[in-house]
Parts: sequence; C-alpha cells; structure tokens
Amino acid sequence: MKVGEFVKGKVSRIVRYGAFVDIEGGERGFIHISKISKDYVKRIEDYLKEGQEISAKVIGKARNGGWELSLKDVSEDTEAKTEKKDMDFERKLSRFLKESSQKFSEYKKRLEKKGRRSSW
Repeated sequence: MKVGEFVKGKVSRIVRYGAFVDIEGGERGFIHISKISKDYVKRIEDYLKEGQEISAKVIGKARNGGWELSLKDVSEDTEAKTEKKDMDFERKLSRFLKESSQKFSEYKKRLEKKGRRSSW
C-alpha cells in the first residue's frame, strides 16, 4: 500500500476524534475527524456508521504502524473529475454551436444565391 492510493475498507469503530477502519488485506487505518468531510463535522456518526463499507485515500503512515486515511480527498478527487467532465462537455457544446452556426450561415448564403438565379 502506498500514499496516494485509494483503498476499500469497513468502519470498525467510531471514537470522538475519528474512525478506525479495517482495510482490505488485513491492515488497519484511521480517519481523523478533520479528514471526513470538507464541511465542519460535529458528530462523526452523521457521516459514518460502524460496519459501513467505504473508499478512502491513503494520506500517510501513523506512528503505530496503521495507515492515515481521508474521505475528504476521495470526494475532492471525484469532484475534480466531475468538473473536468463538465468543462469538456461545455467546450464540446460550444464548439458544436459555433460550427452549427457557421454551417447554417453558409447554407443560407447558398439558398439566397439559388433564389437570385431562379428569379432571372
């Protein structure tokens, strides 16, 4: 397991300052209360339940040998990907509209030329 990697695990115990997680592969991890959400977390139970399956990002190695995990980084990574997709879509839509406008303009010019020829 490496820092920056995403792992799956199950919340094994919730304490006042965070949550302990059993990571797939038999290792242990801990999510500090400050790493649960970008929003202020007053009660961890509002975000996590014991036995809940989660995906988390490994952010470091603790002194006790366990892994430091973050849920906040998972949502930020997901949001960044979503933003990128939205920007890609908007760019494609803008290009499509511009090209459509140009094609329509060219089509109108051709129709006008045909209209002038047939009236003579």
